[in-house]
Amino acid sequence: MAILKKIKSSTLMETLVATVLIVVVFMLASMILNNLFSSNIKNNTRAIETYLNVLQYLQRHQKITLPYHDDFETWHISIDSYSENNQTIIEFEAFNKQTNKTIIKQQFEKEY
Repeated sequence: MAILKKIKSSTLMETLVATVLIVVVFMLASMILNNLFSSNIKNNTRAIETYLNVLQYLQRHQKITLPYHDDFETWHISIDSYSENNQTIIEFEAFNKQTNKTIIKQQFEKEY
């Protein structure tokens, strides 16, 4: 008859503890990644900055009249001009209604 060797193995309790630790680590990692992705999406302003660039182009070529007000997705856009030190400044302002974030771009009016 063959002699059976005793194989060392982990107990059920050690296996359960290791499983719980792995699950906790994965949960923390998924929560951190979810927070990073949601904040990145929330703070993404590429679309409104592109739209402001289009409006700057249109204003520079006299395609829109000032003062100008518009809505773009969740943003309220206003374009106004004012004088400062004998120079006309055109201010492009975009205000997000949900996040209360404001983007302001200014340009000097040039004679073409």
